[in-house]
Amino acid sequence: MSAPPLHPAAWIPVIMTTSHLTRAAGTDRPGGRSVLSYLKWAIIVTFAGLALGAALGWQTTGTLSGMLSILFICAVLAVLEISLSFDNAIVNANKLKDMTPKWQHRFLTWGILIAVFGMRIVFPLLIVVVAAHVGPWQALVMAASEPQEYARIMHEAHLPIAAFGGTFLMMVGLSFFFNHEKDVHWLGWLERAMTRYASIRGIEVAIALLFVLGFSRLLEGAERTVFLSAAIWGLMTFLLVEVLGGLLDSSQSALKGAAQGGLGAFLYLEVLDASFSFDGVIGAFALSQNLFVIAIGLGIGAMYVRSMTIMLVENGTLAEYRFLEHGAFYAIIALSLVMFAQSLVHIPEVVTGLGGAALIGVALISSIRWNRRQEAALPA
Repeated sequence: MSAPPLHPAAWIPVIMTTSHLTRAAGTDRPGGRSVLSYLKWAIIVTFAGLALGAALGWQTTGTLSGMLSILFICAVLAVLEISLSFDNAIVNANKLKDMTPKWQHRFLTWGILIAVFGMRIVFPLLIVVVAAHVGPWQALVMAASEPQEYARIMHEAHLPIAAFGGTFLMMVGLSFFFNHEKDVHWLGWLERAMTRYASIRGIEVAIALLFVLGFSRLLEGAERTVFLSAAIWGLMTFLLVEVLGGLLDSSQSALKGAAQGGLGAFLYLEVLDASFSFDGVIGAFALSQNLFVIAIGLGIGAMYVRSMTIMLVENGTLAEYRFLEHGAFYAIIALSLVMFAQSLVHIPEVVTGLGGAALIGVALISSIRWNRRQEAALPA
């Protein structure tokens, strides 16, 4: 399967959004940390990953053009991961700001190891283990020696993954807006209505299930059964993580006097990161059938997402730019609908990434305008 053509201009909105956020995060302020200081480890991983990709390309093709092709695919996969997970960084920062420093550090160290090695390497292997009924070692051998067969199995597993991830992400997005304590609104008419009805117990679950049932009606036979089953598991996972997180955090608070946001929040963020990764991991097989190339490219991108998360947390960007979170959660809901739609038709990952970046960019611009209006209203 050959790599689809990606015009360089297609990534301009993502790059512009990233540059605006880094300036918004205060990294160009006197005395503040520089952008490079935040990106240090991401840059180190980039050079190491590209060197590994070049070595892999030379070993597998034995030609300079083949090596450069592998390098290009690694770079495109990294950009793809950043664009698809940009809203993930904002949501992570939203949760991290309420976590204790100890658990913040654990998420940004252990969490990134789980994200890079767990979701980008172990997860694709587990899919093949379950789907092909083979052992982990056989799956690894298949990834190295039979990449086309490996890619075929991964694509066949896309339906349940899309249903599971789409349902989980929809619940994440709806839970942000259906919150009776929420008092900052971007799209006022819509968000005020959702806040007003937030007191109705289970309304988010009902809306998510309506979407699940609606998309399942467009499928037939065994596919409908698989879609519904996976979607229910996605909903159950969200509810179980919420319940488990509440129990763990309350017990930690009672036993140790710790603030909210310990192990429960850590588990929530890990499941959330996994849901964001589903689409990128599956879609990456459209660019390369080599598991190791995919792991290198997506791993590089994950490191940049981690760096952006740290910038957002340390510089208080979410508080300073009040609608940024709203754009991220709208992007999450949009991504969930895209994942549902991908059970019917193929939607290019470039469209998904640019759509999320566009929503976040508009939210950033709205936040800047709101800040200027507030400054203009102050007495001279």
